[in-house]
Amino acid sequence: MPSEKDPSNEAPTSIKLYRRRWFILAIFVAFSASNAAQWIQYSIVSNVVTKYYGVESIAVDWTSMIYMITYIPFIFPASWLIEKKGLRTTTMIGSIGNCVGSWIKVLSVSPDRFYVTFIGQSIVAVSQVFVLSVPARLAAVWFGPEQVSSACAIGVFGNQLGIALGFLIPPMIVKNSENLDDIGHDLTIMFYAFAATTSVICLLIIIFFKAEPELPPSVSILAEREKRKEEKNRQGVEAGANPGEGEARRGNEFGRQLLRLITNKGYLLLLASYGINTGVFYAISTLLNQIVLPYYHGHEEDVGRIGLTIVVAGMGGSVISGLILDKTHKFKEITLALYALSLAGMAVYTFTLNCGYIAVVYMAAGLLGFFMTGYLPVGFEFAAELTHPEPEGTTVGILNAVVQVFGITFTTVYGQVFTAAGDFVANLTLAGALTFGLVLTVFIPSDLRRQAAFAKGHPSSPKY
Repeated sequence: MPSEKDPSNEAPTSIKLYRRRWFILAIFVAFSASNAAQWIQYSIVSNVVTKYYGVESIAVDWTSMIYMITYIPFIFPASWLIEKKGLRTTTMIGSIGNCVGSWIKVLSVSPDRFYVTFIGQSIVAVSQVFVLSVPARLAAVWFGPEQVSSACAIGVFGNQLGIALGFLIPPMIVKNSENLDDIGHDLTIMFYAFAATTSVICLLIIIFFKAEPELPPSVSILAEREKRKEEKNRQGVEAGANPGEGEARRGNEFGRQLLRLITNKGYLLLLASYGINTGVFYAISTLLNQIVLPYYHGHEEDVGRIGLTIVVAGMGGSVISGLILDKTHKFKEITLALYALSLAGMAVYTFTLNCGYIAVVYMAAGLLGFFMTGYLPVGFEFAAELTHPEPEGTTVGILNAVVQVFGITFTTVYGQVFTAAGDFVANLTLAGALTFGLVLTVFIPSDLRRQAAFAKGHPSSPKY
């Protein structure tokens, strides 16, 4: 295992882009995908899982919502750990947890072991806190100003790729059979496939993943390293006089970061609008099986493919949005456009769901996914702009924590309204929430602090 080099001990005087940055990003994308794929793997075959384990559909919904619930309390210590120990250590912790949880689920194949599968799912869910906060930070420390938005989009793409696989793979493997032994056999194949994949990815991270390159990729990261080095030297002097003071100072600084973030009005508006958009996506994804099957009986695999269509279209939207951001830096304008088009997509999905033609549902889902999921990396990058120079891990960590609250709320409300009044009213409720989120987005200031820092630094062309 290679030791993690601490570039803060050096005094870098130049800027350089390393080719291996793409390999580092690829490893992270694989890790993110393997974790995200397990989020929806039960809910997308909810009717089969309820039959095999003899549980209610709400119990299956909780295998998805546990991702949201565990994120809220764990993201703050995880964000602190990212800043204190670096990306390598925290990514290793997350990948090990992801692997262990996957293997526990292998042991859950028995109709009386739903609690075992839930334990494994909970461990995988906790590992998520070491995934969602990473893309913005990894992009910042490995990529230059002209690639940072695209790299962040690719990092988020890993999560979307995993969700796509989570929609696609379980319905292909786990069939709706009257024989519980057949279902158990299918579950065994699925669980072993995930466990083997997460094991390989875990080994790749342990062997190859690095926190940051020897030389910084941009002027802003160079300045950050210099500041970190000065802070470390000062703390070393203070620690010699008072060993406990350095730790207290670091804890106080983390508290001040949180205070600055929660008093940033633009950031707070983005938290609310981003939370609404992503919460709606979580709700639709979690209940997709229950919403679509009443209209299209026996189309379990089609439900998975519809979910896949949502996410794959969103991948295209994410990459295109990242490229446009890198070229134009029009963060607020692109955010508004994507939000308005997400609302339009939601309207189309709502009014075409019961048309009787599943091909139309595919098209409506693709339209919804392209704009709604494509908005995700834009929100990450806009948050980094509004809060610079606060650490991206903390900024995105809070953003995702708020998202989980909205996700739990919207999934619960969506399910209750669906049960009480049907899918049309439930979807209209989500459309109303998106309308409110669009209004909030209008009032977010276009305060591009990170771009201002790049312009002030006037970075020269990096060396390859």
